[in-house]
Amino acid sequence: MSSPATTTHAANPASGFYAGLIARSLGLTLRLSQSVAPAAATRLALRLFFTPLPLKLAARRQTLPAPWRFEHWSFEQGAVAMYRRSDPATGDAPPRPTVLLVHGWAGDAQQMLALGDALAAAGFDPVLLDFPAHGRSGGWRATLPQFVRALWAASARLGPLHGVVGHSLGALAAAHAAANGLPVGRLALIAPSPPPALFLQWFARSLRLGEGISQRMGSTIERVEGVPLVRFEPGWLGPRLAQPTLVVHDEGDRVSPLAVGQRLSQAVVGARLLVTRSLGHRRVLADAAVAQAVVAHLRPNGSEM
Repeated sequence: MSSPATTTHAANPASGFYAGLIARSLGLTLRLSQSVAPAAATRLALRLFFTPLPLKLAARRQTLPAPWRFEHWSFEQGAVAMYRRSDPATGDAPPRPTVLLVHGWAGDAQQMLALGDALAAAGFDPVLLDFPAHGRSGGWRATLPQFVRALWAASARLGPLHGVVGHSLGALAAAHAAANGLPVGRLALIAPSPPPALFLQWFARSLRLGEGISQRMGSTIERVEGVPLVRFEPGWLGPRLAQPTLVVHDEGDRVSPLAVGQRLSQAVVGARLLVTRSLGHRRVLADAAVAQAVVAHLRPNGSEM
């Protein structure tokens, strides 16, 4: 992956998130205001940065296919949606291992349905989570540390997790939570997101705001959330992840370059990297071979269940 100093605007992975009219208009406002009111410009930039775009209003009205059902439960100042299957119980079969599946920024839980169905067919109990401000969950803004807190809240509700399958920013949140003691046995990280310090620089470049504002934004996030951003870097996460870890990343991913997954897999002792082709950042979630690899990784020692 190009270093922050050499990433061009044309190749900026963040540009796609902020290509809409609203984002471009706010970008113009930020460029005009940051020289005369840098503190106000930083606050406005953070509001934009914490708002998943485009707004996923349609995801809140999507029909959920049977046998999936959803429920809301309280979280912080709002509510989040959790999805489970209502398959009939099979006699005296033991409880199925619980696997939590989480989406990425500006995504929603229903992007994980194909993986959830594959896990259910393999004997797991898949649970899908809509992060705050995404899908059917409440709110309009969210942060990465809030994603992490939502994972802890889900774990407290569901009990120790056999595995977590995370996509993009959800994968990064899952890695951070696990590195800090989340009770989870195995991790499958699909197209993990770049660390926030780098993405803040891409964000600033995509709106032509300059480097200073990304540094001020990062400092504000650390002060308000109480989490140093370095703790989302592969070098910090890797030595603290003891779980068997599978990293899946497509070589043509334009949102999170392959080098991100390579760095993370190299930092985690024993991690396995699966590189796919022609699936990009999101189609990887619906690929049958990827689902097969995730199921195989989550089976204890490759055993049948």
